[in-house]
Amino acid sequence: MRAYLLNRYGGPGAATLAERPVPEPASGQLRIRVHAAGLNPVDYKTRDGKLRAIYRYPLPQILGSELAGEVDAIGADVAGFNIGQRVYVRVRKEQLGAFADYACVDAAVVAAMPSSLDFVHAAAVPLAALTALQCLRDELQVSAGMKLLITGGAGGVGSFAIPLAKWLGAEVTTTASPRGEALVRELGTDHVIDYTQAKISDGGRRFDAALDLVGAGSLWACFGAVRRGGRIVSIAGAPEPRTAWIDLQRNLPLSVLFVATGAPLLLRGLLGGVGYRYKFMHADRADLVLLAGLIDEGRLRVQLDRVFPFDQIDAAFTHLEAGHAKGKVVVQMMA
Repeated sequence: MRAYLLNRYGGPGAATLAERPVPEPASGQLRIRVHAAGLNPVDYKTRDGKLRAIYRYPLPQILGSELAGEVDAIGADVAGFNIGQRVYVRVRKEQLGAFADYACVDAAVVAAMPSSLDFVHAAAVPLAALTALQCLRDELQVSAGMKLLITGGAGGVGSFAIPLAKWLGAEVTTTASPRGEALVRELGTDHVIDYTQAKISDGGRRFDAALDLVGAGSLWACFGAVRRGGRIVSIAGAPEPRTAWIDLQRNLPLSVLFVATGAPLLLRGLLGGVGYRYKFMHADRADLVLLAGLIDEGRLRVQLDRVFPFDQIDAAFTHLEAGHAKGKVVVQMMA
């Protein structure tokens, strides 16, 4: 089978397409014939070695975090799945392996894909949609009437975060460029801040919470826009101790490290009376089932930016890393 292998940590060229044996599912696993896989920033950050302090993979390692395909083989001690069933999954972070013609994944995190989607669109859902859902529902506890700020609403996570926040009842304000404004309005945002013309903090501290998808200056600006007692959750800022303790299975050494990395943001929040949390999402079958239902009901739509054939995965990463994708970038293994 074809597989996109990380041979060494580094930039473009560190991972290459290669032939590998078709894997056999272990107990508790499904083997999935992969039809399509989504690309995400975490994939090139893994390739670049930026996450080595958190995850150390034995090299060579097949990359890839999310996929959609058909169940091809069923391991021992697995129930509830059938050969040929159409499924989607955010692969566990400890495994990866989505960028291949076949992938063996833990059945516990696999779900039936939305019946209204084809494989390409389904492959674009798991990581981004799970991230948006878990940040909004679990961390920010978004509820009816909340005034929510989302930075970077036109990207992969943002395209799910906006409609999910509306479904939860929030009044949503989103930052976007003039190029992205039409998309975020189509997704349902109530208000748009053109970040080329205005500052997030213009208008004072008027938001109950903020979901930061951009990091850097946008994240720091959120502290001047969220009211005292409010919360900010970021997937693009600096990790803090709860990231390691809650999201990374009580990793004490990383908790100590993240005290240093998160200290400036935690201090800024303390001075302004605003909570700060850096979130690592987790694979979750129940959440995928919920998301599939929302998609089939028409409450969520998948925004594709571009689809590449699998043999052009390097070009797909070049496109993603350029930073201008509106929606998800996907590679297709089977037409």
